[in-house]
Amino acid sequence: MHYLVDNLQPENSYRTILKRIAAFGGVHALSALIALVRGKLVAMLLGSTGMGITSLFSSSTGFIQQIAGLGLNQALVKEVAPIKGDADKMKVLMSVALRLILLTSLGGGAICFLLSPLLSLWTFGSADYTAGFMFMSICVALTIASVAYTGLLQGVGAVKYLVKASVVGGLAGLCFGVPLYYFFGYNGIVPSLTVGALTMFIFYYTSFRKSGYNLAVKFNWAEHKPLVMRLLKVGTVLMIGSMITSFVGYVVNVYVKTHGSLSDVGLYNAANSLTNQYVGLVFSALAMDYFPRLSAALNKPGEFNAIINRQIEIMSLIIAPMVICLIATAPWIIRLLLTDEFLPVTSLMRWMGLGIMILAITYPLSYVFIVKNDSRIYLIMEVLMPAVLWILTSFLFYHLWGLVGLGVSFVVRMFVGDSIAYVVLHRVYGVTVSRSNLLRIIFTAIVCSSAFVASLFENCHWSVFAAILAVSLLFSGISLYRRTKKAQN
Repeated sequence: MHYLVDNLQPENSYRTILKRIAAFGGVHALSALIALVRGKLVAMLLGSTGMGITSLFSSSTGFIQQIAGLGLNQALVKEVAPIKGDADKMKVLMSVALRLILLTSLGGGAICFLLSPLLSLWTFGSADYTAGFMFMSICVALTIASVAYTGLLQGVGAVKYLVKASVVGGLAGLCFGVPLYYFFGYNGIVPSLTVGALTMFIFYYTSFRKSGYNLAVKFNWAEHKPLVMRLLKVGTVLMIGSMITSFVGYVVNVYVKTHGSLSDVGLYNAANSLTNQYVGLVFSALAMDYFPRLSAALNKPGEFNAIINRQIEIMSLIIAPMVICLIATAPWIIRLLLTDEFLPVTSLMRWMGLGIMILAITYPLSYVFIVKNDSRIYLIMEVLMPAVLWILTSFLFYHLWGLVGLGVSFVVRMFVGDSIAYVVLHRVYGVTVSRSNLLRIIFTAIVCSSAFVASLFENCHWSVFAAILAVSLLFSGISLYRRTKKAQN
């Protein structure tokens, strides 16, 4: 049975959702600005090769973080959202969560330290970076803990504390970390990453302590075992998914390094980082607000499907102008935030823009597999199939067209994977995208593709992009105004 509901409760209205997106998006925008400034400084001080080394360190240790973290952050969000109004249940959950955070963070650091020689050999082809990976074990432990505390703050909706931790922690990391690049060059990469992780941990931990949700009962294994096992079961499935995704990203980076160069790795990750930071505020707002709301509506089929459709509608209206601007201004963004050395990734960024368009529109659907807690379907549809598509398309298109091929790969795997995922969601869970949303998706695809085609002509006048952007903004503005006005009345 399929469910479509036109009228949601007030907390799920267009006006409320847009306010939440603006709030969380503003936080991420500030964090993204900090990250972009950091990236600009790193690009100036270390160049593409230095960024390549940084990316390899981050991707290899990110794999360990995913394993040791046990998917605890998302499991906590899912567990907290339905019970955050029940003080007794929250105290029990906090008691279990705090112990799991300690165990996972220490375990992750130990794994990184013990595997340091192998990580250096696998990642860089020599033992020269063993000491660096040993030092990175501190970064791994702190990051695992920070991410878990973020999950707790997200689950309880502690927006104020999440804002302070993200912005102030990022600023502190920038101020204390970047000077290490200046004074020590490549040798400052690992210490800088670690300093950044330390500052983020301090502010997330402090924010959690101040939030008032840190009260916990005395831990009792016999009594709390069911909750521990439930969190570990959900978290392990999510961890396996994140682990495979991180591993595939690591494999792609190593493949590019082996068949190209460290510079190619740096260029690829620079383009990826810029693109993600540019549109990341939308995805961040979605994750912070939409995931808890969807989890809370799990047992309300009509509202569940309506929340999905409303989120898809808003995403399609917001993302179109952003993608058009990204495609049109890619060279300026690169010059502004990096250096001229990175201009070869202009075409790659434009392809990634098209991929981001597809990802943004279908992103709300991906959370259904997590919320439904169907581990088998989740692993197949959200992990294994995307992993296979990522590897096959990246290897093939990089071999054919170099860095641009990685952008083509992104578009192809997003389109194929998300199309298959929707069919499964529709048949298994009854999730249905409304007809009006399908029309919006088609419009979004047309205007974004038009901007991309225009970018293929070197002498294309800026007025063409301006006209396409104006059409998109007019459509999005009128649609959002009508929806919010209707909801207000």
